Amino acid sequence: MIDATALRAFCLGFNGATEEHPFPRHPEVSTFKVGGKIFALSTLDAAPLTVSLKCDPELAQRLRAEHPEVVPGYHLNKRHWNTVSLAGALPDRRVREMIEDSYDLIVASLPRSQRLLLDWPGERP
Repeated sequence: MIDATALRAFCLGFNGATEEHPFPRHPEVSTFKVGGKIFALSTLDAAPLTVSLKCDPELAQRLRAEHPEVVPGYHLNKRHWNTVSLAGALPDRRVREMIEDSYDLIVASLPRSQRLLLDWPGERP
C-alpha cells in the first residue's frame, strides 16, 4: 500500500517535478507540478489517503467502471481528473502507472523546448 511518504517520493522522482502548496485556505494540500502545471494533488495527512490525477477522458471512465477506488476528480474537471483511494485495494503498480500517465499527459502538453529540458522519453529520437 502506498503511503504519504511513498506518494511524495514517487511524484518528486519525475524529472522537473516540484511540490507546492498554492492554496492559502488549504495549506495541507500538496500539488505536484511539472512545467508549472499540476499532475497530482493530495492531502498527504488525510485518512484515507487519496491522490487526484490527470487522465485521458476515455481511460478515466474505464478506470472508474473497473475500480470502485477510482472516482471523478474531487473539485476538478471530472472529464479529465480522477481521485484515487490509496487505501490498499488497488495494486501499487497500478497506482504508480496512473501517476506516471498523469505526469506524461502534462509533459506532452508543454512546449517542445521544455520537454527536451526534462529529457522526457516521449521526446527522445
